[in-house]
Amino acid sequence: MSVMKIYTRSGDRGKTSLFSGERVEKHHLRVETYGDADELNSVIGVVIAYLPDANKKIREELSVIQTNLLQIGAWLATTPQADVQSALAEITDDMVTGLEQAIDRLEARLTPLKNFILPGGHPSSAFAHVARTVCRRTERRVVQLALQEETSKTQSPLKTIQAYLNRLSDYLFVLARYCNKIHNHQDVLWK
Repeated sequence: MSVMKIYTRSGDRGKTSLFSGERVEKHHLRVETYGDADELNSVIGVVIAYLPDANKKIREELSVIQTNLLQIGAWLATTPQADVQSALAEITDDMVTGLEQAIDRLEARLTPLKNFILPGGHPSSAFAHVARTVCRRTERRVVQLALQEETSKTQSPLKTIQAYLNRLSDYLFVLARYCNKIHNHQDVLWK
């Protein structure tokens, strides 16, 4: 059994392969978009690392979000007409609804927000804010990609992905506030 090497040298000339097999420039919008989703996933990993072990439910919730982001990344790395789409896990409206329910659950534990807040406080909160901003960037790129593909006659999951990312950024904002609360930090108020 041969061991798979981490380096292939196939990208040394500025191109990469999409999940669907096509070779594209590394600055292609599709590559930028799934790269942003990957970055978001990594920052969420940092948030998880800063959460206390006692917050098992939040840690599990974030792990599910990471899994969803990998699925989203696979969709983003696949062109609309590719046969491989049939093998991808569906991105559903239920995933969006699940985020809304999580937002409502976390908000119920927080004092109502009456001021704008600045990113900061506990490191878990600060990184949740970083994740939120990376999520917004990813969402903007998905919007751009969806506009590019609007002429396609195939059914695209990009609108559902866009809604998921929109709700995820809201979730990450509320999570940032929740992280400050569980670590006995006040939100940093904008003055």
